Formats: sequence, C-alpha cells, structure tokens
Amino acid sequence: MNLQQLCQNANVIVRRVGAFIKHEAENFDKSRVEMKGFNNLVSYVDKEAEQQLVDALRTLLPEAGFITEEETDNTRGERFNWIIDPLDGTTNFTHGLPLFSVSVALLDDDEVVLGIVYEINKDECFYATKGGGAFLNDNPIKVSPAEGLKDSLIATGFPYYEFGLTQQYLQVLGSFMAKSHGVRRLGSAALDLAYVAAGRFEGFFEFNLNAWDVAGGAIIVQEAGGRVSKFMEDGDYIFGREIVASNGNIHQEMFDTIAEHWKEPLP
Repeated sequence: MNLQQLCQNANVIVRRVGAFIKHEAENFDKSRVEMKGFNNLVSYVDKEAEQQLVDALRTLLPEAGFITEEETDNTRGERFNWIIDPLDGTTNFTHGLPLFSVSVALLDDDEVVLGIVYEINKDECFYATKGGGAFLNDNPIKVSPAEGLKDSLIATGFPYYEFGLTQQYLQVLGSFMAKSHGVRRLGSAALDLAYVAAGRFEGFFEFNLNAWDVAGGAIIVQEAGGRVSKFMEDGDYIFGREIVASNGNIHQEMFDTIAEHWKEPLP
C-alpha cells in the first residue's frame, strides 16, 4: 500500500464531502437537529456526510473496517480501520459559526498512519502520513518554534456534557491563562490539533474526547514535529479520552501545569 497515494485519494473524497457540508450549511434548518444526549447534537448533515465518507473510503481500501462517530459502519477490519468524524464542530455548524471540519484517520493495527483534517470554510486541508511529513494544501507545515509557555497560545475544549471534573479543569485553565499568551476554544478538537501542527497554536489539551475527535489531527501534529501524549504521561491518547499536543518545546511545562491541579484520573 502506497500511503502517500492513498492519502491523496482520500483528500479528494474528504474535500468532496466538505463541499456537501458547506452547501448544506448555507440553508441549514435548525429544526432538523437531533439530540444524541445532553448537549450532544447531531443532524442529517453529520449522518449523510459520514455515509458518503464510508462508501467512498471503502472503495480505496476494501479490506479496511471503520470506527465512526455516527455508527454508519462500525465493522472492524483485521488490520486497517478508518476512523471518521464527518463533522467535527456540529454545535458550531448548527449555530452558523463557521468553524467545523471533517476528520479522517487510518489505523494500521494500533498505529495511526494517515490523517486528514479539512477546514471546510477556509478550504484548508491538513494532512500527513507516517514518515511523510505534514502538509496544508500541499505546502509543508511545521510546529511553532516558541521555546516557552510564556510565548505560547494554547487551545482547549470546555466540558459540555460531563461536568464531574469541572472544578479541576477550571483550575488547570486558570493556570494556563496566567502562564501563556491566552487560551482559545474553537469547538473542534480536530482543528485545534491541525492548528498546533501549523504553528498557529503552541499547545492544546482536552479531556472526554473520542478517537474520531483526535486521530486525524494527532498524526499531523507528530509529522509536523510536535508531540502528543496523555495529560501527564505518554500512553494511548487516541482511545484514552484525554490528550495534550504541543510543539514539543513546551510539553513538559504543559505536563507540569496540568499536574498542579489534575489529581484524579478520568472516570
């Protein structure tokens, strides 16, 4: 399997699905929003976009299975599995806020080897393959060279349905606010990671995430020269529900800042 060619072909598919999402956004009917759970929104756009991705990606790699947010197809492959978030930032989308993306990754056994994050409204396609570098619209990208947290802009995501660890999180957030240039919350973890890879953010942290939120962006960060881990240690950040990504230079400072207040593991 030629990963680079596979990635290019997958990029075409992701862009095509992104065009569908953008078209639907222009006349979106909020009455068609559904609730998967408290503050957990989904629409026909998420579902149709996921179906389009599954159908098209299956033709690229017939032996691959799928791990999908909307459960269009969750048949696992023996070796390869596509991890798909068809619309990362659904709440932004339904409110007309133009910050949402498509995220696709390919898992080879336990390792992500390909990632794509497509920022639909700016037509920015971030992508990477294992050992092949990271790119934005065919131009190589690298993480920020900033040396310290004091020179960094940090991204995060706020709790929106699981509030048991809110106080710990707010304490961590306060420390990052005091130690950095500021903290931003875009509402799309996939974009947060892509922006770390492109040097727009120096770091990102969030908990209560799923594999489809982070898999595509994580490999892009790594191939751009950054580092990805769990909150205070290396480990399974794809399925571990917590993630820290950085330019590498500030990673230990991020560890230390989180460790000041984050005393309990995720339930």
